Amino acid sequence: MSTENIPPVWFITGCSTGFGRSLARAVLDRGWCAVVTARDPGRVADIVAGHEDRALALPLDVTDATQIADAVGSATNTFGHIDVLVNNAGYGYLAAVEEGEDREIRALFDTNVFGLFDVTRAVLPGMRARRRGHVVNISSIGGLAAFGATGYYHGTKFAVEGISESLATEVAPLGIRVTLVEPGGFRTNWSGPSMKQSAIHIDDYADTAGKRRETTLASHGNQPGDPDRAAAAIIEAVRAEDPPLRLLLGRSAYDIATSRLDALGATFDTWRDVTLGADHPQEPPQEPETPA
Repeated sequence: MSTENIPPVWFITGCSTGFGRSLARAVLDRGWCAVVTARDPGRVADIVAGHEDRALALPLDVTDATQIADAVGSATNTFGHIDVLVNNAGYGYLAAVEEGEDREIRALFDTNVFGLFDVTRAVLPGMRARRRGHVVNISSIGGLAAFGATGYYHGTKFAVEGISESLATEVAPLGIRVTLVEPGGFRTNWSGPSMKQSAIHIDDYADTAGKRRETTLASHGNQPGDPDRAAAAIIEAVRAEDPPLRLLLGRSAYDIATSRLDALGATFDTWRDVTLGADHPQEPPQEPETPA
């Protein structure tokens, strides 16, 4: 973050609901500047109301290259630069892997993966020029661990995790930080109105993916996570002198992540001999020849 005595500029995607809405409000409440984007900017008009000197509501469908260029251009023209990019736009999709519908799967990746990459590439040149900036990618605990019925969603988040790790190593010498945010269950629209699901139901998956479809949808409105508290946690991480590459949010995320680490370690240890045996055999060291 900049140490200058000027308000930082946050550019946030997907602000109509959930984390994006809470984060935009939190940024403006702190007296900072916010570019508040949504596919329908009318749905974020209430967020910027009363903050018109520091807030800009813009239309942005992250799958539309022209809208990305226009939004980043408008933000730069208005505020001069972007300090923090928050890639929040995205949604879920319920289906067993075999039940996945090609058009829906590709649309999911277009938004959750390629849209995120495209917005990031549009913002990075300005950050590089200033040798300053922070990219915050909203991933999920589903970017670290996978469950039935959300395989394609996990695929998008695993992709975001991998690209973000690489990006972090590339831009760190340029003064740019990267943080992956990995929430557990939060009271957003993810498992409610924003969730899409396959129209295909295969009976053989009724007890696995089918049951998880039901429990996921039933969790809407009852999740333990508070989006406003999540927004405060994200701001705290961005303002930290040494911000984390990964920020888990919520007890469920912490429990799932640590359990995942334990399970991975146990598997690696169990198969250690087989793993190491895949290398070429090491030849014994050669004794130096003694001169005659």
